[in-house]
Amino acid sequence: MNKITFASVAAAGLSAAVLGLAAPAAAAPSGSDAQQTISQLEADGNRVIVNRLSDTPLSQATVVGIQPGPALRGTVSNPGYGNNDNRQGVVTGQVYYVDIR
Repeated sequence: MNKITFASVAAAGLSAAVLGLAAPAAAAPSGSDAQQTISQLEADGNRVIVNRLSDTPLSQATVVGIQPGPALRGTVSNPGYGNNDNRQGVVTGQVYYVDIR
């Protein structure tokens, strides 16, 4: 019985660790400065879609939520090859939906 319990706890811990790594590291806490948060996300190569929940100017607004969207992909050439046959797709950023009020 102890082996089953230990295996279950270990599997649950490993799953939580993997899911924790998948969470967006750039997500700002609720109540942070909207303009600064949006600028930082964009500076990191992400695309930001702003959802305004009030008429408050962006310079005075705060973040009330951030949801990650799909990954942004681009194509790059492999160095050392002169033709376009050696191009590959890479993740270049992510879309973030930022709710502000």
